[in-house]
Amino acid sequence: MVKETKLYDTLGVAPTATEQELKKAYKTNALKYHPDKNAHNPEAEEKFKEISHAYEILSDSQKRTVYDQHGEAGLEGGAGGGGGMAAEDLFAQFFGSGSFGGGLGGMFGGGMPNRGPPKARTIHHTHKVSLEDVYRGKISKLALQRSIICPKCEGRGGKEGAVKRCGGCDGHGMQTMMRQMGPMIQRFQTVCPDCNGEGETIKDKDRCKQCNGKKTIVDRKVLHVHVDRGVRSGTKVEFRGEGDHAPGIQAGDVVFEIEQKPHPRFTRKEDDLLYQCEIELVTALAGGTIFIEHLDERWLSIEILPGEAIAPDAVKMVRGQGMPSPRHHDFGNLYIQFNVKFPQKGWTEDPAAFEALQKLLPAPSLQTVPPPEAMTEPADLEDLDNTSQAKVFGGAGGSMDEDDEDGHPGAERVQCASQ
Repeated sequence: MVKETKLYDTLGVAPTATEQELKKAYKTNALKYHPDKNAHNPEAEEKFKEISHAYEILSDSQKRTVYDQHGEAGLEGGAGGGGGMAAEDLFAQFFGSGSFGGGLGGMFGGGMPNRGPPKARTIHHTHKVSLEDVYRGKISKLALQRSIICPKCEGRGGKEGAVKRCGGCDGHGMQTMMRQMGPMIQRFQTVCPDCNGEGETIKDKDRCKQCNGKKTIVDRKVLHVHVDRGVRSGTKVEFRGEGDHAPGIQAGDVVFEIEQKPHPRFTRKEDDLLYQCEIELVTALAGGTIFIEHLDERWLSIEILPGEAIAPDAVKMVRGQGMPSPRHHDFGNLYIQFNVKFPQKGWTEDPAAFEALQKLLPAPSLQTVPPPEAMTEPADLEDLDNTSQAKVFGGAGGSMDEDDEDGHPGAERVQCASQ
């Protein structure tokens, strides 16, 4: 004698109904009250949930026993009391996505998504490449380890017919335990100790010798990652279905994210390049030729015209010598920032040389001079020492050395070959 018959009444069966009778009743009622078929009837949606809830409990032998003895109160706090399978998921197990002329969407006018088997996790890797690789493009061969279905046992874990449904949990991987606490029955779930949550058991002598019953083995896979010319950092290269495999699960994907490594001579800004070039004062004033080794081992010969007068930190552009653009199939520009190197103190002691410079160079602009009645005092210039105060204003190791705004030094200044 059962304690209550509410769930049986919901399905329209007797408490003595067999497993097949329960399935038949569920199918009939689920199709009748499915929300996609009753879009404007909210009561049908609630009825559909009640039918699914009733079948989920009564189709589980352990839950059905608890319900027959204690009613729904005995299921409170356990898997049958509200934490079970969603109604749509249960429906999909019976009817799937390929039945009735293209799935439920074709049957009821569209509504329930196509639910296939679960998919294995995506394997993510970072692929670091040099600026030279990005400029020229390359194909990288990268090896990874993944799980694949054991080829010897074809994912069974043992000999054909040797894998049995666990009797301790009826194949669910979990066991329902009950504990009497006064007038209440506490009900909880735990991993089945007989199968360690697998839902299946295999005798040791029947286990696959290659995978030891685990159904999968570790495999080494080499993938060819195409690094396109001009590719940006953060670009993802995806290999669908090349990740982990397991029985009953869709193969996962592998995703490589391109990360460009810093370069000692060039700084990249999208499709443009910045090059720091150090030249002598005589080249900046009198002109000359500078040579820059590009990323593809070409050397650019750049002429500085006499009298062009390159100022310190001046930026010039060489059109079309930047990075290849992955979108426009042309090249960005090369920007050159010049650091003019002045002679060291005491580079000459010949007074005639200074007189010649004064005649050659443009006359100095007028400076502010004190009025005749002002008191003046002579003062001498000195080089900075290594005191802390001197460092603040640009001494050796001081904070006025040129840095990027975020505090990281820019690209290394390179002494340009000149002639």
